[in-house]
Amino acid sequence: MNGERIESGNSGEGDDGTDGVLAGVGPRLRRIRKEREVTLAALSEATGISVSTLSRLESGLRRPSLELLLPIARAHQVALDELVGAPPVGDPVVRAKPVERHGRVFWPLTRQPGGLQAFKILEPQRRQEPDQRSHEGYEWLYVLSGRLRLVLGEHDVVLSPGEAAEFDTRVPHWFGSTGEGPVEFLSLFGPQGERMHVRARPRRP
Repeated sequence: MNGERIESGNSGEGDDGTDGVLAGVGPRLRRIRKEREVTLAALSEATGISVSTLSRLESGLRRPSLELLLPIARAHQVALDELVGAPPVGDPVVRAKPVERHGRVFWPLTRQPGGLQAFKILEPQRRQEPDQRSHEGYEWLYVLSGRLRLVLGEHDVVLSPGEAAEFDTRVPHWFGSTGEGPVEFLSLFGPQGERMHVRARPRRP
């Protein structure tokens, strides 16, 4: 792609999706530059791109190209897709949006409903009385930081970073902060009969 020859405008050659992505590049370039309080002159010096070309890019009068966007991304120290605003179609990265429920912050790590569901969960420091519940399913927990209290049936255990637990959710259970500090952990939940990992078979003597 030649950055000196490609100009903006409806040439009729691109599809609506591509044109829509490119049309949003200019305003995004201006926003990122202003957030960093960088002048066009300073950006020109850092990238080697003329002030007039940068100005036309931001105003949408110049069609963006890799030759222009790569040095700008390096100057701002951002990923190229942050400048382009690439659409999520086909994107393998799960861009999770946090959701707060009952004092916990959840980051969903899976996209499709049904089957195995994965979450990263952050719970603040708080003391709670265990409220054991049961339901269909199977759950696997892995502690990232802090200490997680798990009450499972008659068992009452505390998991530290790097420790995991798995259990049938038909057994009455509860898990949460020990009250000593916040805890961050991963939760994988699946329908009844699905386990989170496969154990190796023991060798025969």
